[in-house]
Amino acid sequence: MPQAPQPQPGIMDIDLYVGGASHVEGVTDVIKLSSNENPFGASPKALAAAAQAATKLHVYPNTDHASLRQAIGDTYDLDPARIICGAGSDEIIAFLCQAFAGPGDEVIHTEHGFAMYAISARAAGATPVVVHEANRTADVDAILAGVTDKTRLVFLANPNNPTGTMIGGNDLRRLARGLPDGCMLVIDGAYAEFVGDYDGGAELATEMPNVFMIRTFSKLHGLGGLRVGWGYGAQEVVDTLNRIRGPFNLSHVGLAAAEAAILDVEYQAWCKAENTRLRAKLVSGLDALNLPSDRSEANFVLARFADADEAAAADAHLRGQGILVRRVSSYGLPAALRITVGDEAGVARTLAALRSFRDAQV
Repeated sequence: MPQAPQPQPGIMDIDLYVGGASHVEGVTDVIKLSSNENPFGASPKALAAAAQAATKLHVYPNTDHASLRQAIGDTYDLDPARIICGAGSDEIIAFLCQAFAGPGDEVIHTEHGFAMYAISARAAGATPVVVHEANRTADVDAILAGVTDKTRLVFLANPNNPTGTMIGGNDLRRLARGLPDGCMLVIDGAYAEFVGDYDGGAELATEMPNVFMIRTFSKLHGLGGLRVGWGYGAQEVVDTLNRIRGPFNLSHVGLAAAEAAILDVEYQAWCKAENTRLRAKLVSGLDALNLPSDRSEANFVLARFADADEAAAADAHLRGQGILVRRVSSYGLPAALRITVGDEAGVARTLAALRSFRDAQV
């Protein structure tokens, strides 16, 4: 009997990615605060654009994403030719690993960094290397100390998921300048829109050929279900990635919705303001319950508990009340829960549930 082929080395070392839960058996009024989604949904203009595009589902999408790249370029004052679009930023992470790392190479990420960095590195045959953080915040010196002559990519989410912490522009520049030739810094700005005065790494990616920025439409723009992301950097890097990008990797529904979303600056500003206000309310409520958290610059808060058992008990209590948050044990944070900032009612209900959890402990 013929045997099935065996996976490439490293593939079976990948732990299956598990997304945030969305259902609780027996509970109908569920609040999903486990995937950092925009609780207000997508822009009405994006919804209208998607509905119009959906009337032509029989037609292939364009392959160059020119209109969306132009809209992104106009919004952020970037060269559209240096922009690549992908099926979420996850696909661009995979492109980068596939194009620039392979067997014998190393890919660095910080200890509480996004799981897809290690997954994509292993899928490309490269070795993921973890460097320590300082109080759940990226440490530039630790990253530079972890770089070897085998390092090809350094992934840094800024702000980071799941901690919400970030480093400033001077540290980013020092990191980029400290990398050796042949090593690229990839700044993941999935949550950059939630930060006050921050370009997500765009200026560095414009100036320095060894810096690449990735972004997503899944968070502030509320288009997680359509899977649209983008990256920006040196022309030669973008040209390389486009050689392995599938010609129809984005649907015309996703392209149309993303273009409308990026141009709807008023809706973006409103969502950002609401997130800032409600994040402060969530943090204040957690503080009152003696549940500390680091300063978050994203649309979630990492609440810390006394230990892993207390975090698990709190998660079970929240689930029992139809509130889904994210356990982050797989990120090396077993005594914490990542809580997406919901709408007004969602934040109030979450704090009330945690208050009842605390009361039950007395």
